Amino acid sequence: MSFKTPDLCDEFEAELGLSVRVVAPMFQPYGGRPSFAGEIVTLKIFEDNSLVRAAVGENGRGKVLVIDGGGSLRCALVGDQLAILAHSNGWEGMVVYGCIRDSGDINGIDIGIRALNTHPQKSIKKGVGDRNLAVTFGGVTFHPGEWLYADEDGVLVSAKPLL
Repeated sequence: MSFKTPDLCDEFEAELGLSVRVVAPMFQPYGGRPSFAGEIVTLKIFEDNSLVRAAVGENGRGKVLVIDGGGSLRCALVGDQLAILAHSNGWEGMVVYGCIRDSGDINGIDIGIRALNTHPQKSIKKGVGDRNLAVTFGGVTFHPGEWLYADEDGVLVSAKPLL
């Protein structure tokens, strides 16, 4: 799937604000895949990545995992082992409103990841959090079943597939 987010914005300009929403430019790119797109699956967690492991352990073909980690910069929610698991289960990518770790190793994995930053410390594991509910960060609300497009120029969300 080849696309450019600026082209998608231009093509759907008449619908901007209704169908296509642009996430604030706050994320750093990680992973070996510079662009990715798919149907949104959401997690709402805080400094506990137990639900991330469960989600990426499932079939993710055609899907993007959107992780609302509350913007915490105190630990990592995704590391190389979870990125490998996500890749092996077909996930297109992840957007992490929080940190990742093992970024050098993750950059060698064929998956797209956007995260606020890196942090060497792992998260706690208490199994606390929610799945598949609307989450909001970066000026955008992400609804499960909507579509996310990410590339070098930014992240877009659409209520319907654009490609």
